[in-house]
Amino acid sequence: MVCSMSSVASLRLLIIFLTSTLLLVSPLEEAGNNMENHLTFLYFAYGSNLLKERLQLKNPSATVDCVARLKDYRLVFGNYKGLASDRWHGGVATIEHSPGDEVWGVVWRMSMTDLESLDSQENVTLGAYSPVELSVKTKNQELNCRTYIMNSCVYAPPSPQYLKVIMMGAEQNSLPKDYQEKLRAIQTNMYEGPLPMMAELERARRRAKERANHRSDA
Repeated sequence: MVCSMSSVASLRLLIIFLTSTLLLVSPLEEAGNNMENHLTFLYFAYGSNLLKERLQLKNPSATVDCVARLKDYRLVFGNYKGLASDRWHGGVATIEHSPGDEVWGVVWRMSMTDLESLDSQENVTLGAYSPVELSVKTKNQELNCRTYIMNSCVYAPPSPQYLKVIMMGAEQNSLPKDYQEKLRAIQTNMYEGPLPMMAELERARRRAKERANHRSDA
């Protein structure tokens, strides 16, 4: 009988210890998660930044969070005040409000240390794009994300190379097939000249492939 009581007492002590441990660990884990979220932000990409290698050229912290859909907007192409893009030699992507339409894209989780770089890529300081916060839908939830909308947009078709980068990103992240078909059907300006950005992206993709092969061989 004494042995039985001792076992019960030991069990009670064990339960108390485990409970107190959980109470200590859970707030620490929650604080860690809150700190991670505080030091990162969500970015909804719909243009060339759909492609991981494109976004990570200047924003190495970017990791895929999910694929999402932006309701009541449509994807269009143009240039800020009609000034042609030296980088892409054609119109570049933006979004505009359009009831009933939708834009698919990728939600990236990024470090706050890359925020200035991302704004610079989008020419925020020059006034070409404005950062906005929009709600996008995933399979299970809605997320508030940072994205960018062009100011003073003058419509212009994209270069074939620019559209190719967008389609590569859409395929890389498995955007819906029907949306990929819509992208493929977009008319370009048929530009055939050189684009240094394409060579840079090709080098980045080769490096990524080599790293992946090295990991698989290890």
